[in-house]
Amino acid sequence: MCGIIGILGKSDAVSLMVTALKRLEYRGYDSAGIATVTDGVLGCRRAVGKLVELEATLATAPLQGKAGIGHTRWATHGAPTTANAHPHIAGPVAVVHNGIIENFRPLRDELRAAGAKFTSETDTEVVAQLCAANIAAGMTPQQAVDATLKRLEGAFALAFLFAGHDNLMIAARRGSPLAIGHGDGEMFIGSDALALAPMTNRVTYLEEGDWAVVTRDGAKIYDALGNLANRELRVVNVDSVMIDKGTHRHFMAKEIHEQPSVLAFALSHYLNANRTAVVVPEGDLDFSQFNRIVMVACGTAFYACHVAKYWFEQHARIPVEIDVASEFRYREPPISPRDLVIFVSQSGETADTLAALRYVKDKAGLVVAVINAPESSIAREADLALPIKAGVEVSVASSKAFTCQLAVFAALSILAARQCGKIEASAETALIQKLTQLPRLINEALAQEPAMALIARDLAKARDILFLGRGTMFPLALEGALKLKELSYIHAEGYASGELKHGPIALIDESVPVICFAPVDPLFDKTVSNMQEVMARGGKVLLVTDAEGAERASDGVWKTLILPKIDPFLAPVIYAIPAQMLAYHTAIEKGTDVDQPRNLAKSVTVE
Repeated sequence: MCGIIGILGKSDAVSLMVTALKRLEYRGYDSAGIATVTDGVLGCRRAVGKLVELEATLATAPLQGKAGIGHTRWATHGAPTTANAHPHIAGPVAVVHNGIIENFRPLRDELRAAGAKFTSETDTEVVAQLCAANIAAGMTPQQAVDATLKRLEGAFALAFLFAGHDNLMIAARRGSPLAIGHGDGEMFIGSDALALAPMTNRVTYLEEGDWAVVTRDGAKIYDALGNLANRELRVVNVDSVMIDKGTHRHFMAKEIHEQPSVLAFALSHYLNANRTAVVVPEGDLDFSQFNRIVMVACGTAFYACHVAKYWFEQHARIPVEIDVASEFRYREPPISPRDLVIFVSQSGETADTLAALRYVKDKAGLVVAVINAPESSIAREADLALPIKAGVEVSVASSKAFTCQLAVFAALSILAARQCGKIEASAETALIQKLTQLPRLINEALAQEPAMALIARDLAKARDILFLGRGTMFPLALEGALKLKELSYIHAEGYASGELKHGPIALIDESVPVICFAPVDPLFDKTVSNMQEVMARGGKVLLVTDAEGAERASDGVWKTLILPKIDPFLAPVIYAIPAQMLAYHTAIEKGTDVDQPRNLAKSVTVE
């Protein structure tokens, strides 16, 4: 969600800011803008839509300046309009903001009563107006920001620029991430290290409640109490090549096809040199110390937890509870020192997941983060951060991060089984050998892309689509439906196959395709029975199975998609490929924006 960039540079900052904002496009946005200060005067350009619209605006109305702030906005308060786009300027203050100011209405009423004129519907303009009022009352920019921050309630990452000050930016964070980049005689602010990568790899992450006064000589960081705070300067390695589509039409296509290689990388991280045991290089993790595992996540990561629940309970016999982060902390669930709580987030910045982590931090026996961003807030605040090694994922709809999450959980479930005495060494080795086959089997599944693309032509004509699965295929049905909704905007729902007759069967007719994930496993015959119920009512069944399953159950189905034979333990990883590919190619047929679907953001940093 919303991307922030700030530059105090040696040369023109405008082109650098636009380049940095392009690196933040993966976060999702519907408008963009930049502001600079030149010879003490603030200038601003904003545009609705993609960054190409902002570039067109800058081409007709250029902006100069060595100091500037930029923003990609994902609309919360107020529609995507030029007036609501950031930066917002009030008097001598320009502001960009990621987050939500919860008390903006009473603040706006107070400012209006004092004579302030608002030009937008956003909560962010309140920040600019309040800071400007403080400066008008005689405060310095630093004093004005300090006083402003003390009035704000909610979550935010903020960057301020000031008229008359070509060598000053002020940054603040509460709930939303923000990083400071260190250059040679220049300084930077960014939502994450990815935005800063072309300019510097030396980064300081602001901690919760921090705010920083930044000049070209460096940054003075203050904590929430106003005390000077030393924050670690880190050298961050970001592979810029990963931000290129290569030969692929979309980032999502590239990321889907990267899955064999990134899965191999992830597995090598969690297996010993002989590939006979699961290891955790990041630190001690002993599942036998806990009575229960609690798993918390959002969206696709939640479905990865759903699969992991099956694995941990079946292999290690540890009870597992899963919950969506946006509901978890509001239930105020009881957490004890005998609970292991695992938080899963691709970005490591998901606001609901981070808030849930903070709720359990002083209650749980151990807090573990399974993340793709080792420098993220969730990674830093967990007791133990476990990387999924997926590499940078740009497309809003997750693909390789999901399968890497599954691979890590598969490995951890084997480790838990060993530690809890539920598996013999020979059985552990056998499971690990199956794990190592995943990259090859995913390659075989990807070879079915032409068949999936052909099926997608028909799926694109549907208004409603159902996904069915049993056992670990149930979470895959949920994930398949989510992917289709995200990318193609077709209404889709995922159900446990056995629940079909408890309501969803009322939706079945000849116009509703039903996609059944059904590898040959102990539940195969039951899934086939549910398919027969669909076909008896005129429903069109797409059977996704292996060669044996096709031979046993393809009579009467609408279409059959054959995947490689896989051990039931690892079937969710392989069956993620058709879930992704069918959604991807259906979206292409529909002509939607595959990498940046409407209304969605990659990193959801507000509740």
